[in-house]
Amino acid sequence: MLKKSFTGAAIALSCCCASTAMATNGMNLEGYGAKSHAMGGAGMAFDTGNSAVMNNPATLGFMKDGTEEIGIGIRGLHPAVKLEYGGMTDKSDATAFYMPSLSYIRKDGDITWGAAVLSQGGMGTDYGSDSPFYQGGYTSAALTGGKIEANQTALSGKDIRSEVGVGRLMFPISYNLTDNTTIGASADFVWASMDLQMDMDGMHFGMMETGGTMLSTVNASTLKYLRYDFSNGTPFIGQAVGYGTGFKLGFTHKVSRLLTIGGTYHSQTMMSDLESSNAKLTVVNDTSTELTGKIKVNNFEWPATFAAGISLHPTDRLMIAGDIKYVDWSSVMDKFSTTFIADNTTANGAYAGETLNMDMKQDWRDQTVYSVGVEYKATKSLALRGGASFSTNPVPDAYLNPMFPAIVKNHYTCGFGYRLSDDSKVGAAFSWAPEVTETNGEGMAISHSQTNWSLNFVHNI
Repeated sequence: MLKKSFTGAAIALSCCCASTAMATNGMNLEGYGAKSHAMGGAGMAFDTGNSAVMNNPATLGFMKDGTEEIGIGIRGLHPAVKLEYGGMTDKSDATAFYMPSLSYIRKDGDITWGAAVLSQGGMGTDYGSDSPFYQGGYTSAALTGGKIEANQTALSGKDIRSEVGVGRLMFPISYNLTDNTTIGASADFVWASMDLQMDMDGMHFGMMETGGTMLSTVNASTLKYLRYDFSNGTPFIGQAVGYGTGFKLGFTHKVSRLLTIGGTYHSQTMMSDLESSNAKLTVVNDTSTELTGKIKVNNFEWPATFAAGISLHPTDRLMIAGDIKYVDWSSVMDKFSTTFIADNTTANGAYAGETLNMDMKQDWRDQTVYSVGVEYKATKSLALRGGASFSTNPVPDAYLNPMFPAIVKNHYTCGFGYRLSDDSKVGAAFSWAPEVTETNGEGMAISHSQTNWSLNFVHNI
């Protein structure tokens, strides 16, 4: 879910530009830029235009000397998430996400450089206030000897939603070492944000790894439920925010007229914790107590990615491309960890100044993504594109949570590029991700499918 992000200054447009995106490959999008998107997400060894900043920065070297381009893009994601358990069904109301992008790229001799901003990815859902799965739960005492006793309790009846967004402000540079070999790099400023409105019944809280000074006050043995609530309701950046850095390295090499190869490394980010001083935690035992305080989402990072690809040019009109990507989710998605620190005020009563730590196990697996695409230049102005991507599912069934159903695997794509004039061109892409259904450790069936699109306009100034 990536609806949330921000930029600044030249990026005022991108404040509308980096909104939240629903997960496609884990939390990554299946392709960046209309050209790559239409070709199954491939983009390591051919010119993907300004979108090279998120694919392989070395491919910026394919631009012609003296080129100076401004790019504007928009990405639409339309996920469909459904739940089924015990004869009950529900679906997420989060069905449309829109993410603009903005870029400036210039080539002077052998050096290509510029700046760009876009939303990288994320995930999230919205089950509203009437979901049958969040009306009731069990107290902590309901779990006895590993068995659930009939001790159901009502939950808050308030909105249940989650939203995670990650965006980047990137400063790429590439250098043509020879006529056939190019190297590239990008220094990235990264931000991430999160909204979360979630009820957790006492039984499930008792299954979590917990700690902090608040535990004795909460009386976890008879807890009915906790409610986490930190959300600002804006489409640009979430309530809890963190900032950091990352970088990319890449290369391309033209082996022959027929074959070009390329590869890239995207580093793991170095982020601060996501924090907000405007969070609420509701504790419900025999009485209900709403606490104000600070929330920290601990150790949130974006994973490292390794990718390599080829492009084949059998004729001047036909190009065939293929990539393989390896995403190191296991290094950053082992658990979802939060710390709530209650304000030290009289309004918080006995909880004033106390802390509550909670870790939710995720244990994501590393992910491999295979992309293949074809481009055929039907005329001097029109290029037709198609492709597909195939990936593994990084989310283990045992820990699959309906709030974060990042289980989509395969995508089938198509699109086109059209040159409007010597200085302007547009690109468009559409992708379909067939429904994937997995059953989590509690027997809930979670289904997720998507239809996505992208549109880019580039002008040579």
